[in-house]
Formats: sequence, C-alpha cells, structure tokens
Amino acid sequence: MQIAKNTIVTIAYQLCNQAGETLENAGENNDAISYLHGGYDGIFPTVEEALEGKSIGDRVEVTMEPEYAFGEYEADLLRVEPRHLFPAEIEVGMQFEGAAEGTEEFMLYTVTELTDDTVVVDGNHPLAGQTLEFNCTVLDVRSATADEIAHGHAHGDHDHHH
Repeated sequence: MQIAKNTIVTIAYQLCNQAGETLENAGENNDAISYLHGGYDGIFPTVEEALEGKSIGDRVEVTMEPEYAFGEYEADLLRVEPRHLFPAEIEVGMQFEGAAEGTEEFMLYTVTELTDDTVVVDGNHPLAGQTLEFNCTVLDVRSATADEIAHGHAHGDHDHHH
C-alpha cells in the first residue's frame, strides 16, 4: 500500500541538526510514531509531502529550513522577569505557561538563566532558528478508520486512544 490521504503511516525517524548531532531518535521498537496522512498536522508538512506515494521500507530524507520546522528564532520572545514571580525551587530548564506580552495568548516558556533578582525565560521552541535533517523509514501503511479520520489522528499502538 502506498502512502496517500487518509492512511495511517508508521515511521522510525532520526532528527539531526546541521552538525550531524542526533536530537531525536524514534526507532523500530515501541517508540516509532504513527500519524494520519493528508494534511491533519500530525507531522511536518515538508516531511508529509516527501512521504506521499511511498511504501513500507522506503526511506526519506528531508532538510527542513527553520520556517518549515520550528520557526525562526524571535528575540522578542526572550523575557527577563523578576525572580519573586517564580517558585523558590525554580531551575534552568523548567517550563511555565504564560501569556505573551500584550496578548492573552498562552505559550510555553523555558527558563534559560537565573540570577538572584531575575529569571530569563524563552518562548521560542528550543530548535527555533535551526535547519534540521529529518530521516525516516516507513514501517507500516494502512487505511485509516472512520474514527481516526473524524478525530484527525492515528489511534492504536503508536498514538493515543480515546
């Protein structure tokens, strides 16, 4: 079966930065991922496009520029906040949900630096601004069920159930 709209695709993948360092690695075991193919936002659109028409065993390699991966780095998403606004046990790497300045839109901020008086938080994805290499092997392709299509995502071993 070939990958087409409304198929469930299971892949093993490796995500690397331009230096060749592995950032994520989902193998052929329990950590393979499955997604509903066909514009349901279950995977990067450029990867989905490259997988169109592929079959079990096919390999795909995609170079994703920042705009097609995690976006460009936005310096205005870096904020310095007073330390007293945060819990005493705060550490670098912790994440907090908060409203972007001047909006009511909530986003995830990561603590990147601490001083006695301030906490620096970054609303950018950790991989924002990076060109990434996405390499994958197709492990399985099957027709999606009516429920999966209605819900817009895969159900089963490699995804969540309702």
